[in-house]
Amino acid sequence: MRNLDLGIRTFLALSSAAGALAFSTAAMAQETTVTDEKGIVVTAQKREENLQDVPISISVVGGETLRDQGASSLVDYGSYVPGLQVTNSGTPGQTTITLRGVAPLTASQTVGIYLDDAPVGSSSIYNRGGQFSLDLLPYDIQRVEVLRGPQGTLYGASSIGGLLKYVTVQPSTTVFSVRGGVEIFGIDGAGDPGWAGQTMFNAPLVEGKLGVTGSFAWRKTPGFVNSVNNASLKDQNDYEQKGGRVSLLWQPSERFSAKLSALWQAVDSEGNGLYAADLTGRKLGDGSSYNNYVREPFSTDLQYYAATLDYDFGGVTATSASTYSVGNATQVQDGSYAFGVLFPLLTGGAIPPGITPFTIKLGHKKYTQEVRLASPSGGRFEWLIGGFYTHEKSSNSQLVRSFDMAGNPIAALDPLAIVALPATYQEYAAFANATFRITSRIDLTGGVRWARNDQTFRQISEGAIVPSANDPGKSSESVFTYSVSPQFHINDDAMVYARVASGYRPGGPNVIVPNVPPSVGSDTLTNYEIGLKADLMDRMVSIDVAAFYMDWKDIQVTRSFGGIAGQANGGAAVSQGVEGSLSVRPVRGLTIALTASYTDATLAEDVPDISGQDGDQLPAVPKFSGSARLDYHFDLKGSTSADLGIGVRHASSRLSLVESDPLVARARPYTAVDVNLGVNLDKNWTLRAYARNLLNDDGEMSRSTLADGLNQPSFFAISPLQPRTIGLAAELAF
Repeated sequence: MRNLDLGIRTFLALSSAAGALAFSTAAMAQETTVTDEKGIVVTAQKREENLQDVPISISVVGGETLRDQGASSLVDYGSYVPGLQVTNSGTPGQTTITLRGVAPLTASQTVGIYLDDAPVGSSSIYNRGGQFSLDLLPYDIQRVEVLRGPQGTLYGASSIGGLLKYVTVQPSTTVFSVRGGVEIFGIDGAGDPGWAGQTMFNAPLVEGKLGVTGSFAWRKTPGFVNSVNNASLKDQNDYEQKGGRVSLLWQPSERFSAKLSALWQAVDSEGNGLYAADLTGRKLGDGSSYNNYVREPFSTDLQYYAATLDYDFGGVTATSASTYSVGNATQVQDGSYAFGVLFPLLTGGAIPPGITPFTIKLGHKKYTQEVRLASPSGGRFEWLIGGFYTHEKSSNSQLVRSFDMAGNPIAALDPLAIVALPATYQEYAAFANATFRITSRIDLTGGVRWARNDQTFRQISEGAIVPSANDPGKSSESVFTYSVSPQFHINDDAMVYARVASGYRPGGPNVIVPNVPPSVGSDTLTNYEIGLKADLMDRMVSIDVAAFYMDWKDIQVTRSFGGIAGQANGGAAVSQGVEGSLSVRPVRGLTIALTASYTDATLAEDVPDISGQDGDQLPAVPKFSGSARLDYHFDLKGSTSADLGIGVRHASSRLSLVESDPLVARARPYTAVDVNLGVNLDKNWTLRAYARNLLNDDGEMSRSTLADGLNQPSFFAISPLQPRTIGLAAELAF
């Protein structure tokens, strides 16, 4: 019985308090298709505005820029955005996003993800939203807007660090266009080449009134990671990514428009892109190998449907945005190092160590509805009011099997654990935002939001090392957030602003075991910021710089309650720093862009239950990161032109856990060089060549210490920077 109790405690201690039971693994304003006479147009405040006029620290990356650089995922371009850190386990979809040092210390997200007008991903603390962020193929993306700092008033829950907003290509009712392309690429160490194909069209169905756009993309990326324990698992991290989208725009009059959209994306991976190293830091096998015994496939898919209606009453515009999404993810991890080593303890030495594949299946169905009224832009007093509702059902099913080293099931221990954690999340919110132009030079912008969420949850379990249970839980909370931002316009092209804004991440019902609190509350963050945005010398020079101080309270953490793991609110942290971007256009066609971010994110008080001490550096955040790019567009003979780009991205080392944790590990810094060259022939054909990580830097996105079933260090799991990748692409457009 003592050994069985040890197994139960170990299993729960290895679990995320959010119920994930998963192992601990680890603005540069670019070209966009929407501009006005002053530059780039964004929708950060849910109305079209010039980027330089918005009193928020924002970066924009255009879809054309992503294609020119050969970027296919968030990891590829995240390092060129100040303050943004992106880590994955080798495939899109297994992605964690951090902004301004606000790293998720549990499985729920701290950076909100929006697709056009609505949030995507799960709000429940049981669905691992922070570890499975949406990572879209870039072919149908018009631009990506990255908003730094909490966006709680306009965008609501789980945006305490900031927001990443995908803006897709909108249908045109007047222009017919077709574009298609193919690509082939190789990754250093991979046995096979990769390839991609994509196509996109726009067609006016009724001139000036009805138009449709659609796209499809398919990308096959080869693997380059082997297994030191299973020779059949060679190049095991290859994956396929497919996506399609269709959008219909109806504009029967100047006052009314309706847009219907549907999007689908799927990722299927044979395994993770992780390396393993022993506790001395020596990489196992050939240096690009992991130590799994069984395949670790991963798959995820998203279906997303949206309807947006706009009506101009003459002085007031009404907008309704409705969405319905269905998401699923399945992940297998080899837990032999954690659970398999317990077999002798659990059976009094009767059964030797074995193999324990751990499967987790996640699903969610989410409906959102937002309605808002907005005044016209450009007046002395601009205002926006609205309401928001979401209802979500999520599932979390987990299975740990038990096999001997020959792959045969062990009857006495199989299954080791079966756990199901279904949950519901329902939220109501009301919000308002306004800008008052006090004088021709002084503006004041502010916003408020009230939100209430109600959650239910059920914990169902059985197996050799977990007790049989079928217990319900629930929670409710109300949260108020606000923002205030005075602005001083030095002239028409330069603005100084200050911003105080708050945000929150929902809590929820807790795991149901003795001595664990029945629920965990939301954590909150208040941001204090001062910034400068300016276009100088007739827009030859653009600058965007901000200094910030972020006060994070009641942080959601995993704590131990008498040997049992559960979620709780634990302590406070501070993230402070400076970030900025500088663009210089000295001659026609040439842009030199620099970005930099210094972030000092630390605990502000001791949190003994997570081995955290006042002053400890928070995980997943390099103190310094930055980039430099040179992009040059120039004409060749006749109607032929070319685009040349050279970029360098750098990130200093980062931790896997808070600094004092005995299992903390530090990832190696990296400096990667990227180049791209494109030739445009007769305005229809484009030929591109690119190289990412040209010098094959062996830096790391993350390095984690994985512990065995007795919580003793076992080995390092490393998420590497993707090795040198060289590709060729051709595109036809007309």
